[in-house]
Amino acid sequence: MSSATETENAVEAFKTLWTMTSRAPRMHAMSNLVLSTSIGELPLEEVQLAIGDREWSILHTGALIGAQAEVDFLRGENQAKRPYGIALWPSALALAHDLASRDVRGKRILELGAGTGLPGIVAASLGAHVVQTDRQKVVLHVCKMNGERNRIDPAHLEQHLADWTTWEEAARFDLIVGSDILYAEALHASLHAILDQNLAPGGTVVIADPFRPGSLGFFEKLQADGFDVALDKWTVGIAPPPRAVGVYAITRPQDRVRD
Repeated sequence: MSSATETENAVEAFKTLWTMTSRAPRMHAMSNLVLSTSIGELPLEEVQLAIGDREWSILHTGALIGAQAEVDFLRGENQAKRPYGIALWPSALALAHDLASRDVRGKRILELGAGTGLPGIVAASLGAHVVQTDRQKVVLHVCKMNGERNRIDPAHLEQHLADWTTWEEAARFDLIVGSDILYAEALHASLHAILDQNLAPGGTVVIADPFRPGSLGFFEKLQADGFDVALDKWTVGIAPPPRAVGVYAITRPQDRVRD
């Protein structure tokens, strides 16, 4: 896999979320909704997005659509320090739209690094059984809040506290999904092990990533180990400038599937 755009077996499709609906997505602060956590009080904002055939209300601690907004957030500039896991990242939007286009009814889905929970919530609304995982309790609490505010049947959506380095989940899943989960290269080996252990025969891994420099090596390693990697390229934006996001669909040929 020599580059994001020069991959022998990667099929690129160019999609856009720039005009997700005829209305611009609406975002406003909810001054009366504050989470009390071990790191202090966290005011939450709400974004309303049209994905699939309905509108979604998602609570988060900040929308980081543009590259500069992300840099400012990670540096802690112009704002109080907030958990990055509950921010609304562009990769989550791209993954949510991708899942909305798939037939997921009746499928078991494992969501890694769930963040605000948007992709898993969309999948659960379509009849999938989704297990959302994260290593931060506050993140999973917000996932649960977002599921409830969007009237998702709790029988289709559950949250598990989990750390990739001490992984204990043994179940197999039809889809394993994650948005912007490759930023820590030191955890790539742990993630690879989870895919090997928890992907069901014939299953698919879907990872949305904003073309971070360290991500390419992860996909190259998967290809070297017998996985097929296909790429859809999305453009995500609530306000200019838009952000490029790759949505990678990863499968393992049946004759290589481990029992």
